[in-house]
Amino acid sequence: TLKPALSQAGFVTRDAREVERKKVGLHGARRRKQFSKR
Repeated sequence: TLKPALSQAGFVTRDAREVERKKVGLHGARRRKQFSKR
């Protein structure tokens, strides 16, 4: 079977990382509004 070879290559575990949602009042998930001195 291929199981040991696949797990060693990292094809078995699911990568749970996903895009962070866009928040209200921001340009992206983290990007703030452009700073203006005045």
